[in-house]
Amino acid sequence: MTASLDVDDALRRLPELYVVDVRTPGEFASGRLPGAVNVPLDRIGDGLADLRRAAGSGALLLVCASGARSDRGAAVLAAHGIAAASLAGGTRAWAAAGHGLERPPGPVRSVWGMERQVRFAAGTLVLLGLVLGLFVHPAFPLLSAAVAGGLVFSALTDTCGMAVALGRLPFNRRGPAPLR
Repeated sequence: MTASLDVDDALRRLPELYVVDVRTPGEFASGRLPGAVNVPLDRIGDGLADLRRAAGSGALLLVCASGARSDRGAAVLAAHGIAAASLAGGTRAWAAAGHGLERPPGPVRSVWGMERQVRFAAGTLVLLGLVLGLFVHPAFPLLSAAVAGGLVFSALTDTCGMAVALGRLPFNRRGPAPLR
């Protein structure tokens, strides 16, 4: 079980925390906790040495949109002997509590959150399977069934293979941010 900080505790301790946002670079650019650096969850293994160094200088706080990905990231770090807490409720809870999010200067390219991207991709694949089954070949509804099975598996395991795949698309990637 990973440690969790609520918004009030995180705000109070913010000056002493190394905040690591594990969302995709596109989501990170749309708004982040003050001083946060971006290490996407699917790349957290690549940043273990830097994260270990950062944890040696101060407490690590992992953040995502809702707290689910940051919990998984904290568990990965714990398995490598690196202590980290997760922000309960993520950036949504932070913003809902009335705390500001940093945004990069200049125009920001709008990127959908990962959950919205997954819902769009899954819905599109289900509809595509049904339409192709009606007009092209009766086997295409199996695509819809496979997506439904993937969604059930995702809910039962609290993982999402589709989010991992979507996270690798170019619009969800940017260069890695160095840890301070």
